[in-house]
Amino acid sequence: MQLDQPGAMDSSPLQLRNLPDPTPGPHEIRVRVRACAVCHTDLHITEGDLPLPKLPIVPGHQVVGVVDLIGSKATRFQPGERVGIPWLYSTDGTCSYCLQGNENLCENGRFTGYHTNGGYAELCVVAEDFAHPIPSAFSDEHAAPLLCAGIIGYRSYRLTNLPANARLGLYGFGASAHLVLQLAQHQGHEVYVFTRGEAHRALAKKLGAVWTGSAEESPPHALDGSIIFAPAGSLVPLALKALRKAGTLALAGITMSPIPQMDYSLLYQERVLRSVANSTRRDCQEFLHLAAEIPITTEIQMYDLDQANQALLDLKHSRFDGAAVLRVS
Repeated sequence: MQLDQPGAMDSSPLQLRNLPDPTPGPHEIRVRVRACAVCHTDLHITEGDLPLPKLPIVPGHQVVGVVDLIGSKATRFQPGERVGIPWLYSTDGTCSYCLQGNENLCENGRFTGYHTNGGYAELCVVAEDFAHPIPSAFSDEHAAPLLCAGIIGYRSYRLTNLPANARLGLYGFGASAHLVLQLAQHQGHEVYVFTRGEAHRALAKKLGAVWTGSAEESPPHALDGSIIFAPAGSLVPLALKALRKAGTLALAGITMSPIPQMDYSLLYQERVLRSVANSTRRDCQEFLHLAAEIPITTEIQMYDLDQANQALLDLKHSRFDGAAVLRVS
């Protein structure tokens, strides 16, 4: 499914196209895609909310498939092995951010389905060092949401710097939040979920949330850390108000509506407000290991590849719980 020009989702901007089969370079592998999860970033790309470095583009960056061809110098994987391709497609490895262990901020970072064609397709090419083995505990369709919803949720969760036996707030309860809830609960934390949808609240309670309510409601206890997944800047002062002293509020989205003017007292007493940008290969490796160990359950809604426009439209209007996944082959 290719995006020739961005447009509103109700205009079905993605089109089926017959493209030449990609050929892997010397250190690359080619993956025959089995499943690709659908992400809010795909929605922002398709509707033109993000500046697009390449058009036309095939979106999709939560890719699970099987290696079917390897480059002449590729040695890490063999044909038939199952791998995942996440958002981080490549880095230069030489800039100050890469050298300091912050490759997610690489000056020349490239991203799957944004700078290069992604997983809304039958075939996808990636450098072998940026592909990841998929744990056998997960089927293709249940593994796919782990590769962005899971990884960015994990990085956001890690950057909240929770103490032991903490109280964690989650604002918005989509694909990322329902995975983070399970991770936090597994590690002994209490989870408080803020969401308008009754179905989302029911799922949160089913997965172990100790409290659910709207963002305007006050939780029964001050929170040690929180993550905002919804791209709504209006949530920031509400979430800061619910934090204890020295608590951290992480903003997980790649875009967000304007944050309203707010009183300094909400941030005072060493509360921390931080954004979360992309993820590293280490984040991916650590999270996939933890996800299999728990094991994490992914709530999914399946669509065929040619239903990608509908999947994104349903995502835009929160018409399903968990994550949408495209069945490719």
